[in-house]
Amino acid sequence: MAEKADEGNNESSKIKDAPATFKSKVWTYFGFYSTADGTKLDKDYAICKNCFAKVRYTGNTTNMHSHLSRHHPDLCEKSVTVAGSKPTQPGVDAFFQAKLSPSSARAKAITNGIADNMCKGLRPYSEVENEGFRFLINVLEPRFVIPSRKYFAEKMMHALYAKTRAKVESALDTAERVGLTCDGWTSRATESYMMFTVHFINEDWEIESYVLQTRAMQESHTGAHISDVLKAAADEWGLQAKKPVVVTDNASNMCVAIELTGYQHVRCFAHVLNLASQRALKVASVAKVLAKVRRISTFFHRSTSAAEALKRNQKLLGLPNHKLITDMPVRWNSAYEMMSRFLEQQPAVCANDISSAEEMVEALKPMLVATNIMCEEKNPTISVIAPLHAQLLRNTTSTEEDSPLVREIKGAINQDLSKRYQSEVEKDLLRMSSALDPRFKSLLFLSPEEVQDTYVKLKSKAAALKEGDPAPCGDVKEDLEDEVEPQSSSDTDTTKKRKSALVDLLEIKQYQDAPSLPLTEDPLLWWKSQQHAFPLLSKLAHMHLCIPGTSVAAERVFSTAGDIISAQRSSLTPEHADQLLFLKKNMNI
Repeated sequence: MAEKADEGNNESSKIKDAPATFKSKVWTYFGFYSTADGTKLDKDYAICKNCFAKVRYTGNTTNMHSHLSRHHPDLCEKSVTVAGSKPTQPGVDAFFQAKLSPSSARAKAITNGIADNMCKGLRPYSEVENEGFRFLINVLEPRFVIPSRKYFAEKMMHALYAKTRAKVESALDTAERVGLTCDGWTSRATESYMMFTVHFINEDWEIESYVLQTRAMQESHTGAHISDVLKAAADEWGLQAKKPVVVTDNASNMCVAIELTGYQHVRCFAHVLNLASQRALKVASVAKVLAKVRRISTFFHRSTSAAEALKRNQKLLGLPNHKLITDMPVRWNSAYEMMSRFLEQQPAVCANDISSAEEMVEALKPMLVATNIMCEEKNPTISVIAPLHAQLLRNTTSTEEDSPLVREIKGAINQDLSKRYQSEVEKDLLRMSSALDPRFKSLLFLSPEEVQDTYVKLKSKAAALKEGDPAPCGDVKEDLEDEVEPQSSSDTDTTKKRKSALVDLLEIKQYQDAPSLPLTEDPLLWWKSQQHAFPLLSKLAHMHLCIPGTSVAAERVFSTAGDIISAQRSSLTPEHADQLLFLKKNMNI
């Protein structure tokens, strides 16, 4: 034993410490032999001071770390930071921590978190290859191995899509009737897509909205092709039995498509407002004023010295520090905003007085208010169309006090609005929807004859609903004018039906006599509290008020689509684009 100890001491004495420039803590346990002439260190091999094993030295300490971890694990100790000193280099064990198993709960939670961030934050799959992202994950959890972008694209997104889709399908099963919005869009990669969203009222009288799908359309956007895509979407999601009502813009191909499907069609009221307002903006005298303001706004946007002068004038005059706005051709309300901002900043701009600008803004204000009302998503909007349409027709009727410019604006808007919603089927749907909204049930925008006609049709629908017959029933009013008592035993069923009709009529009468709900109140909350008092009408309200009054929901999704299919992701496949949009809009359910 003494001989072996002497041999170890002799061998240990031959090992020279590593140069002072070698800062790694691993050199505490390794050194070098001297060359044969003893003039310098032999750095081809590092020598373990514990077992005297020779470890190949290649300019880094990887081989030494591996040797210690494998043969001397007791020497692996954590680095200790001395109070008041700089942190020491991490211990050997820090480099050899066991990695998390992909099947562990911790690894799965982090992987799911990354996938959720990709969907909710619209991050590309290549995010996992980003140097900064990988550094962040390593700081948060050094043991986690980030899966590849292919793993997220081909496995995680498919799994999330399947899970979320199952929840959407489960929610749709509870819907009695649904409203669909449909619109087309072309990405920056010049690929055409057709978007569908669904809307319904759940059992708690809350409006639920989901993005169903965003499908690429290789064919031309004819009515027949759009009809095929719409019917395929309804079949895929099991919506045929829910009597869908489809809301689209006023494009002729959309109108043809819905007619071919046989679904009920409602034209987007926001689009109607845009068309009428755009027509007013094209009036020669209006276009001339807009051109002047647009040139002023563009000048201040392009000239830095003019922009600085504007800021100085704003401060001097105590005006808000707002920039001038330049309108966009596709959004009529951007012209309104441009004119309003110009009037606000006119003293600072030092422009000549454009007196007609104020008249234009005032004349267009009702259209802006109507547009903002129709952009609401949490409250029913189908019931707002008929009263709002009637109100706008009244507001755009010229008076003697109006200036020639205002008369032209009102005339253009009134003429365009007057030709909208002339179909009897569409008109009946809108009026009955308003009648089923406790805010508008008095139907003050209609004549007494039209009010009576609307409630007669509503009564007919209620009776058909009670009998379980989807087809319209006969005129109950005429039945009630006959004798109620049966003349023979064979007339018993007829008498029961008449008595039932009387009950239905009383329910409608009580509903009409109830106080109207203030415009600021939620009609769905009112129906939730009154559904037992008006069982038939509440079912009809459930089936009517779920229909959106605009296709704004689909258009808003396209704004998100533009963020997903960006210049950096223009090669994203249609399938992945569909999944990402679906998850972005539906993951929170």
